[in-house]
Amino acid sequence: MRIRRMLGIGTAVVALLASAACGNDSGSSDGSDSDSGNGDKGAVTLSGQDFGEMQIMAQMYKQVLEKAGYTVTVHLVGTRDIYGPELTSGKVDIAPDYLAGMADYLNKQANGADAPTISTNSATDTLEALKPLADAAGITMLDPAQATDQNAFAVTTEFAQEHNLTTLSDLGALNMPITLAAPPDCEGRSDCEAGLTSAYGLNIVKIIPLEYDSAQAKDSVKSGESQLAEVATTDGALKEEGLTVLQDDKGIQPAQNLIPAANSDFVDANPDAAAALNGLSKVLTTEDLAAMILKINVNREQPDAIAQEYLSSKGLI
Repeated sequence: MRIRRMLGIGTAVVALLASAACGNDSGSSDGSDSDSGNGDKGAVTLSGQDFGEMQIMAQMYKQVLEKAGYTVTVHLVGTRDIYGPELTSGKVDIAPDYLAGMADYLNKQANGADAPTISTNSATDTLEALKPLADAAGITMLDPAQATDQNAFAVTTEFAQEHNLTTLSDLGALNMPITLAAPPDCEGRSDCEAGLTSAYGLNIVKIIPLEYDSAQAKDSVKSGESQLAEVATTDGALKEEGLTVLQDDKGIQPAQNLIPAANSDFVDANPDAAAALNGLSKVLTTEDLAAMILKINVNREQPDAIAQEYLSSKGLI
């Protein structure tokens, strides 16, 4: 599972409480602290992680809930460790999340930090393993979207065409030394160096420590310094940059489908809110999400405008 950088929990909790106390005093176009008072079905508090992709997801959740008649306040924070307990307590009603990420988080919360990973490459199996843990935590997982933000591995398109590569198994069959551009924590991870070695037989001779899906990692491959880089399935710029993702045909990546996580009492009391979010999940694809992220990262468009354009095109608002 992709590891996102974490803030200090104590500091971030203070920041969250301060943000909540400010309420209507501030607002921003990325939805990190914003209100809309036009709903008549009651107030909804929405949280999640504060980075581009989740800013877009939060705005889409906000706008479909407003369409359904709710007043929505958004407070995005640093990590799941902050808003996870708030979902349980009911201080947060809804959060956009990742299927495998939430499954492994709740598993470790319930069974300890050393608990074996329960997520798999199958969204169905991962959701089935997650549901009892979520139920015990007072959280209801709504419908997962087809859209998934997974780790992926890319080579140059020229290299893929030269060697007729479409899958990671194809790359392993070349039996050539591979230099990998990836974060330092890649070494030993089942969804990174360890999985590439054990599942695909890649001969990884060196890992160049570069940030996940960064320009530096991609440039390393394009320059020939490395042959393979860890990227994201939602990186919509890869094709234009002359890079090709090799299919994870043996499924070492967990199912990181985008999924709404909700406080169970809230869902019981507001089934139409759940229906509105499930309607979004029904249409959202990885390609859709990649195109939206490209707009925020390359075109510098604002998350609320990106969300509005997409939802309008799908007839959801």
